[in-house]
Amino acid sequence: MRIRRGLVFLLFVVAVQAAPPALAQQPTLDVQLEAPEEVREVLERHVRLLRSEAVVLPEAAADRSALARRARREMAQLLATEGYFSPRIRIDRSTPGRWVLEVEPGPRATVDAVSVVFEGEVASAQEEGGQAYLELLRARWQLTTGKPFRQADWDAAKQDLLDAISAQRYAAARIVASRAEIDPDKASARLSITVDSGPAFYLGELQVSGLQELPADLVQRYSQLKVGEPYDREKLLAFQTGLQNTPHFASVIVDIDRDPARAAAVPVQVQVSEALPKRAGFGVGMSTNTGFRVEASYRDVNLRQRGWELSTGLRLEQRRQSAYADVFLPPSGRHRDSFGALIDRSDLEGLKLSAQALGVARKVVRGDIETQLALRLQHERVQPDGAQSSSNNTLTANWTWIQRAVDDLLDPTRGYVLEYQLGGGAAIALADRDFVRVYGRAVRYQPVGERDVFILRAEAGATLSDAREGIPQDFLFRSGGAQSVRGYAYQSLGVSEGEATVGGRYLGTMSAEYVRWFDAQWGGAVFVDAGDAADSREDFDLRTGYGLGARWRSPAGPLAIDLAWGHSERALRLHFGVAIAF
Repeated sequence: MRIRRGLVFLLFVVAVQAAPPALAQQPTLDVQLEAPEEVREVLERHVRLLRSEAVVLPEAAADRSALARRARREMAQLLATEGYFSPRIRIDRSTPGRWVLEVEPGPRATVDAVSVVFEGEVASAQEEGGQAYLELLRARWQLTTGKPFRQADWDAAKQDLLDAISAQRYAAARIVASRAEIDPDKASARLSITVDSGPAFYLGELQVSGLQELPADLVQRYSQLKVGEPYDREKLLAFQTGLQNTPHFASVIVDIDRDPARAAAVPVQVQVSEALPKRAGFGVGMSTNTGFRVEASYRDVNLRQRGWELSTGLRLEQRRQSAYADVFLPPSGRHRDSFGALIDRSDLEGLKLSAQALGVARKVVRGDIETQLALRLQHERVQPDGAQSSSNNTLTANWTWIQRAVDDLLDPTRGYVLEYQLGGGAAIALADRDFVRVYGRAVRYQPVGERDVFILRAEAGATLSDAREGIPQDFLFRSGGAQSVRGYAYQSLGVSEGEATVGGRYLGTMSAEYVRWFDAQWGGAVFVDAGDAADSREDFDLRTGYGLGARWRSPAGPLAIDLAWGHSERALRLHFGVAIAF
């Protein structure tokens, strides 16, 4: 037993003595960089010796030399990508365990000459103005004479030129030659690029794939593309975005085959994935205008397997209740038709309103401009507290024009919104009297600094008639509350009838608001509002309100809590709701 234990111990000692030196802890290398600021960042980011927290110093001299050569080669290559082609690189290894990388980048190369050559059909194209179009493309070139040469800028300039020529007509354009000739002694670069446009592409028929339950012609009805028109990448992207924004599709890809052989009539390939057709929703909320609310909604985007969109809902608020059902037909060209029904009841400022309506509408969208013509048949019962009740049946027509030229529909910080309405009714078509209603609204969003925004808002309206009796309340005006004149109750500014406030024939409001955003989510506001609604211009009395507010960017848009002082009422009032109204 003792002999066996002795042999085991002897073998262990031999194994330890025979262990390779690599198992022992090797010394680490301290690496420092001495270089000008203009190249320090790129070297520290990409040179492996500088990126590593702990560099193991090789024991063999040959390995240390190889490590130094690799570091020197990496730095020279990196400096070349930044335009430094004659650097002086020295690695000071005089101190054991410490290397100092000394870099003098030398002069940076600048662009001395540029040659941009076009081949293919674009070289002789006449539709774009011949040589003028080619000069416009050459003027787009980014890396011009006198600019510093960088590899990233060189690559970006080539890609930008290719994108510019391939965005319209020449979908198969390609770079056939590019060359950057560097003279290190003169620190100069001579650039040349040749682009072959290939043939001009013209659109053919739509080729749609992925439809299963939806009608086969649904995608075609959304399309504004015309067979035979020149290829335009922006139009295809706009078509794709428009389809993606409909409730019918979960995903959409629109593209063409860039085979030059098909350029004369290239099919537009539309690949879609259908969304779930039916959806139910429930929600709760509150505002100081109408109080707490609960609501339920239901949507079917393939009603009767025709691609019709059914949207129904029930909203129960403290001071207003409504139920609606609307059916939107698939678009035809630029317009889209709809029809629906509404039941609405409200009790605001002593005025009880109940209405039932049937309506049809046609909406037309052209860019950021939307117009709508609507016909509505409604029965309305008006019950003002302390005054006589009345009811009327009215057929009305209303035309709306609205432009939303803003940077973000949910949270605008730049741009403007304009809206005009013209509508009315006639005694020969159910109305109790002839009347015409005109209305206009303008909102301006002006950015201030990096985050803040200054908002100006104004609206005015007039209902032209010899009296207001018998005119539906939707065609008269009340003001006050959030999005109107803060500091006053919702729709409390109007015409007194008994103990109630009813609509008048004239409206005018204005507002100035400054929003200061403290960070990405939270901000504060100061504002001044003024306005009134009256039954005659002589009775119009401008009411003012001003105050402070808080803003929070929610997924549904900025939420606002405002504390406003109503100057005429000499009282503070709290307003809560969405900070924008489109």
